[in-house]
Amino acid sequence: MHKEFSFVRAFFMKLTSKQLFLSILLLALSGQFSGLLSQVEESYTTFDYTDIREFNVGGIEIDGATERDPNAIKSIAGLREGKKIKIPGDDIPNAIKALLRLGLFEDVKIIQTDIQGDLIFLKIVLVDRPVLARYSIKGEPKNKHSNLTDIIDNTLTKGSIVTEDLKNLVKIKLEEHYVEKGFLDATVDISEKKDEVKNNAVRLIFNIDKKERVKISSITILGNKTLPDTKLKRKLKNTKVKGTLFKKSKYVKADYEEDKKSLLAFYNQNGFRDATIVTDTMWRTLDKDLNIQMTINEGNQYFFRNIKWKGNSIYNDEYLSTVLGINKGDVYDPELLQKRLSFSIDGRDISSLYLDDGYLFFSVDPVETAVVGDSIDMEMQIYEGAQATIANVNIDGNDRTHEHVIRRELRTKPGDKFSRTNIMRSQRAVMGLGYFTENMDIQTPVNQANGTVNINYTVEERPSDQLELSAGYGGRVSGLIGTLGITFNNFSLSNIKDRSTWSPLPQGDGQKLSVRGQSNGQFFRSYNVSFTEPWLGGKRPTSFTVGAVHSAFNREFFGSGLLKITRGFIGLGTQLKWPDDFFSINSTLSVERIVMNDFSGFSVEDNFGFFQPISRGNYKNISLNLTIARSSVSEPIYPRRGSRISLSLQVTPPYSLFRSNNDSFFLLSDEEKQSAINEENIRRGSGNIMNEVEEARFVFGLESSKKFEFLEYHKWRFNAEWYFNITGKFVLATNIKLGFLGKYNSDIGIAPFERFEVGGDGLSNQNAGITGKDIISLRGYDVRDLPVNNNGGGAIFDKFTMELRYPLALNPSSSIYVHGFVQGGNTWSRFTDFNPFDLKRSAGFGLRVFLPMFGLLGFDYGWGFDKTSGFGQFNIVLGFEPE
Repeated sequence: MHKEFSFVRAFFMKLTSKQLFLSILLLALSGQFSGLLSQVEESYTTFDYTDIREFNVGGIEIDGATERDPNAIKSIAGLREGKKIKIPGDDIPNAIKALLRLGLFEDVKIIQTDIQGDLIFLKIVLVDRPVLARYSIKGEPKNKHSNLTDIIDNTLTKGSIVTEDLKNLVKIKLEEHYVEKGFLDATVDISEKKDEVKNNAVRLIFNIDKKERVKISSITILGNKTLPDTKLKRKLKNTKVKGTLFKKSKYVKADYEEDKKSLLAFYNQNGFRDATIVTDTMWRTLDKDLNIQMTINEGNQYFFRNIKWKGNSIYNDEYLSTVLGINKGDVYDPELLQKRLSFSIDGRDISSLYLDDGYLFFSVDPVETAVVGDSIDMEMQIYEGAQATIANVNIDGNDRTHEHVIRRELRTKPGDKFSRTNIMRSQRAVMGLGYFTENMDIQTPVNQANGTVNINYTVEERPSDQLELSAGYGGRVSGLIGTLGITFNNFSLSNIKDRSTWSPLPQGDGQKLSVRGQSNGQFFRSYNVSFTEPWLGGKRPTSFTVGAVHSAFNREFFGSGLLKITRGFIGLGTQLKWPDDFFSINSTLSVERIVMNDFSGFSVEDNFGFFQPISRGNYKNISLNLTIARSSVSEPIYPRRGSRISLSLQVTPPYSLFRSNNDSFFLLSDEEKQSAINEENIRRGSGNIMNEVEEARFVFGLESSKKFEFLEYHKWRFNAEWYFNITGKFVLATNIKLGFLGKYNSDIGIAPFERFEVGGDGLSNQNAGITGKDIISLRGYDVRDLPVNNNGGGAIFDKFTMELRYPLALNPSSSIYVHGFVQGGNTWSRFTDFNPFDLKRSAGFGLRVFLPMFGLLGFDYGWGFDKTSGFGQFNIVLGFEPE
């Protein structure tokens, strides 16, 4: 008869006599003791514990756990062939406990299979715990499984042993995940089923019932006597009552604790440095919403009194106090004090004085020296230290862009004194190249022994080339236009022979190569190519640009004739040092030839003040454009602060001023008029002879084409943009655009080209060099909604825009933001008609998505308040921001 030692027996062996008696009594009362006793009697042989025998283990057999090493099991159990064990004794129970502690087995038994003299033969019977074969999630749509699977996989991976502890741990983590999202009542139930495919494996089913998100019904603040509820609740940025605009109402404990800190910080900023939250209480409503009530003890309000300086030798007390900008009687605000001492965005802080002059080891410690009533005396203890010199400037991470392209943008040079401002300006300049993500790391390891510092810039490359696929309606002249273009923003002309730098063209030198083509089928084609070298000669930031454009409209099929424009241009630009180095100046020389043959869309003013169409002629447009600009914007894709301001002047030679008699230059004699009329009538045919009015317009057109054969004008443009980070992630962007096309000679008048067409989505502004006009977008209005556009465009325009922007994503792969806007603009035929208060007003909203490969994508929907017909208008933005 076999004798079996199981965990059950080991359990009974450990019971005291009192515990054993109570256990037997309970089992007897339940009517189950007799059955259990008979089972134990049948299965086990009772040893006499007073008769302890010693055996040598003759052999050990392993039953179960076929995938595990038998020798390892024996070793962990502490049993081996030849070992002496005592029965009864601790050897068998200890072996069972050791194997159970592994957590690999559901049950462990050690059975005596035979006894031969002093030899005992044992069998270790093991039942493996099941492993996870697979799992499924129910109660949530598949698009929300990603975060849930991450939580499950971090705790319970496929192939791992499934235990109740692990299941409970996953359950807790999943429920915590929902609590963090405001689903305080969420429950997770885990059911376990045997896997049909894999032996000793189970599949788990996670049944999720997240229920309704618990919203905050009310927030009550008690005890606040000085600061109103509205201001205090604004500081609870992540704890909002339901119905709050742009914010979900939910309770997350971690966010709530942070919000309470923000509330107290707001009190501190207003001088209440002793303010505390005495109690905060929460309870659920009948609707299962959450009510929050907090009681505040404001304490006394404190003010700055005397501020003294100690340890300063470079700057005197008066100057430091002026920079600090905190006066006696000002509200005690430790946050403002810290900003004015350490770092302020506007550069108005004590640290900047020293750190921009090389004093890298500078420190200042504000110490309260006295508190008298509601007044606090401060002593600013300064350690100036020695000036630090830049030893080395290292650049890392630029695996595509050549180092000299980055280094030439840096304002930190070896041998210069350390300057925090120069580091920030260097970072802004490198980011402005557009070749790197915003994850730029700057380290400044210091060698105090010799007073030097290394500056290490680490950049992360991102795709900078752009593929342009866009479409836009250019009005009755251009029609529907499709564009295909590619811009290589980090091109390298010098590496053309080095095939290792091609991706797909040679890159790394920061040059720009752009190729574009536009067409609307057989009626319009345009080709554009340009090349820019930003550092001509390599020593100064002098840009050199050269390019050419050729466009052709062939609308003879529609009776509108032919228009061809061919233009070449060359430009130079450089950065200025005065008034400051945010300024730059650019000049572009352009030579353009315009050929029209029965083409409509342009007009000139006659002697009676009426605009008459011109449709023929061969025109030359030779102009020089000078632009001076200032830009302090550090983030070109989503600016948060700074400004861009530019003033440009485009001029042609004043040809009419060089002539002694302009009338004789372009007016036709009677014989020339009649000859031209006869030729036109012959061309038209006998069935389409011109009448007197048509003859007069025809002659006017001929004389106008002669008058403007060499276009003369002076054209002014002013653009200004400002960006303000008003609160949190919200950015206010304001914009002003003004334009004026002037004339040199009243007898000649305003040129029919280079005018301003206001309205539409502005997409056809990319065709300004094609159609001979500047296209200015005005959201909410079509081009035809402004009557001046029907006369070929205006000679003066204005446009004002205000946008409130909020980013949805700002990362290297994509930048996305939404915005609401108000806008107003108009255009006028003459300067004397200009009225800055006569605006076509609109408002609306939009979305912008910037993808490194495709550039800018988005849309706007605007409501025009001054439209004569219709109201809303939807605009698409592709490839660039409309002007």
